[in-house]
Amino acid sequence: ELDRFCDAMLAIRAEIDRDASLLHHAPHTAEDLLVGEWDRTYTREEAAYPLPGQRHNKYWPPVGRIDGAYGDRHLVCTCPPLEELAEG
Repeated sequence: ELDRFCDAMLAIRAEIDRDASLLHHAPHTAEDLLVGEWDRTYTREEAAYPLPGQRHNKYWPPVGRIDGAYGDRHLVCTCPPLEELAEG
């Protein structure tokens, strides 16, 4: 069973175009979707709502990916120090 699952995952991976993938450019900000030329192989609607249930509960990220996957794994907090928050 595990071999069939792995074969299916490899087949799906082979079908995905790495550079033109909807996931490669995600998340799509509102500005990405509304401003300027659209040179992607998928539509703006597909980028905005990749799943049908998101139409009514969509979270619009303020920024796209920073440093690709590296930025996803190495988050940086820009919050003030706790001492400063405790004083206020």
